[in-house]
Amino acid sequence: MCGFTGYLSTGENNHKIKSDLIIQKMTNSLVHRGPDSEGFWCDSQVEIVLGFRRLAILDISTNGNQPMISKNGKYVITFNGEIYNHLDLRKKIQIEDSGISWISTSDTETLLAGFELWGIEETIKKCKGMFSFAVWCNKSRVLTLGRDRLGEKPLYYGWQGEGEQRVFLFGSEIKSFLKHPGFSKEINRDAISTFLRNSYIPAPHSIYKGIFKLLPGCLLRVSINDQNPIISKYWSASKFINGDKKLIFHSDAEAADKLDHILQKSVKQQMIADVPLGAFLSGGIDSSLIVSMMQSQSLKKIRTFTIGFNQKEFNEANHAKAIASHLQTDHSELYIDSSDLLDVIPNLPSIYDEPFADSSQIPTYLISQFAKQDVTVALSGDGGDELFGGYNRYQITNQYWDRLKYVPVLIRKLLSAGILSLSAKQIKSIYSLLGKNANYSNFADKLYKGANVLPSKDIYSLYKGLTSAYIEPDSIVINGNESNELFESNYQKFKGLDNVSIMMAMDLLTYMPDDILTKVDRAAMGVSLETRVPMLDHKVVEFALSLSNKYKLRNNQTKWLLKQTLYKYVPQKLIERPKSGFAIPIGIWLRTSLRDWADDLLDERTINDQGFLNPYLIRKRWHEHQSGSHNWEHFLWNVLMFQSWFINFHEKN
Repeated sequence: MCGFTGYLSTGENNHKIKSDLIIQKMTNSLVHRGPDSEGFWCDSQVEIVLGFRRLAILDISTNGNQPMISKNGKYVITFNGEIYNHLDLRKKIQIEDSGISWISTSDTETLLAGFELWGIEETIKKCKGMFSFAVWCNKSRVLTLGRDRLGEKPLYYGWQGEGEQRVFLFGSEIKSFLKHPGFSKEINRDAISTFLRNSYIPAPHSIYKGIFKLLPGCLLRVSINDQNPIISKYWSASKFINGDKKLIFHSDAEAADKLDHILQKSVKQQMIADVPLGAFLSGGIDSSLIVSMMQSQSLKKIRTFTIGFNQKEFNEANHAKAIASHLQTDHSELYIDSSDLLDVIPNLPSIYDEPFADSSQIPTYLISQFAKQDVTVALSGDGGDELFGGYNRYQITNQYWDRLKYVPVLIRKLLSAGILSLSAKQIKSIYSLLGKNANYSNFADKLYKGANVLPSKDIYSLYKGLTSAYIEPDSIVINGNESNELFESNYQKFKGLDNVSIMMAMDLLTYMPDDILTKVDRAAMGVSLETRVPMLDHKVVEFALSLSNKYKLRNNQTKWLLKQTLYKYVPQKLIERPKSGFAIPIGIWLRTSLRDWADDLLDERTINDQGFLNPYLIRKRWHEHQSGSHNWEHFLWNVLMFQSWFINFHEKN
């Protein structure tokens, strides 16, 4: 796990000293991704410059340092991630090139040898891993960027400037671009709109104009002679999502055994490291299964890490402790309270580079920081929800649509308009009929949200509305035009599937890489911790996508097959309980400990001077939240994360 950055310039190779100074500044901004060493490379004829920061995991000697040049001198690479099957690839390379000699045991050297022998795309197709990379071909003068199949590792790119001053920037994080004098820093207003709805900015867009995220499973090629990036897919989840052939098993036990075998292999490969390794353990199904498989394959006790909350209603650490005790891991707990969480908030803009508002980013950062004290690599259970139907919202949305679709759209529109026109006083009258057990602000929030999605024309529109932090973001962003082309194009691909499969597919291609994996990567790399996700081995993913839904949702149980597999290792009584996540009480904090901080960021004059957001609507919702008449926590948190990013990151860099 590392970080890289670089640029390709259209101008003549002006002073090498200038290039050296620029790339050093760009690379130094990524020191958190790679504290162990740095490296630079510059072409003497074409201004292609590469910078690298290393977090040594495999072959921690200097032989694994980057940028690395292939033996024949054709390729130069900067590479972030791990190729888990690189030793198997070495054996195949040696069969075809018996004269090859190795100077390291690093997977980077394996990649370069593969590029020489098979070419870049064919080599990547053979790889199992998480990665992003930039490789320059000295012969063709072509730069190739690549990203892993599911989007575990980030990769940004884009042209900036005009004419001879034009420069193509690329790297692991946007913060490195801010150190290049050619970076324009022009904010993408459309991305703000998309962010306010989703709490993240979906690929391929970024917060800056002209800067994009490379989509998972893609390669990009660009050169001075052909400056239009050419993007191709070497792997597509859609192929397996839409596959006609579903796996058939003679029994449920056979299905569980098959998943057990595939996932065990993934876990085994991802436990390879030359540094201390452990795992996050929440006590939930996914992390418990990964830790179970790790411990079953290890002669030593696996290091496991759990975060606990001093507020009882948010604490799940006791469940994780019970799992750890059963598996006999070397378990560590970190108990935190609201002050620990609040201390992280000022650092969020610099950790995430872009506005990012999944509030579980805060405990994710704290558990990463805690684990880093003892290990350099941590495995996680991410991916199980999207692959095996773990979110309750899939079933809830499907049941809602089954009732809603039979009501004529005109009637639904009229009903929606009627509810949305209700005054606070009228809503209170309705609320009073429900008795004292109902929470007024939650009731009002759900009533309005339900009214907004009543006119939905299909399951996609309904799901989009129910999962939105705010349903009309363009009304908040001045001259904003929300971009939905990726969501729309994905939905068109999957329209023939059942409703639950559509929702899972949409999450796998958007929510997982741009929210879940982004959250974990930035939080962990912010403290120089490598995270690995065995569920996202592409063989596990292909297996999961080839299952019929009866193996995912059965008898009102989510993740059915994962549970059957887990019960081989852990008693059912330790697992069966309501699903919980890293929920934190943002709504309450905004009325108490975060009130002054938020009020400053939401200052009407400041927002008006910035010229991006509508201060009147924001202040209106702020006052409604403070009074308790509405629960606007998700909307307000998104606005606050944009404001905090703009003031504390964008304006200061």
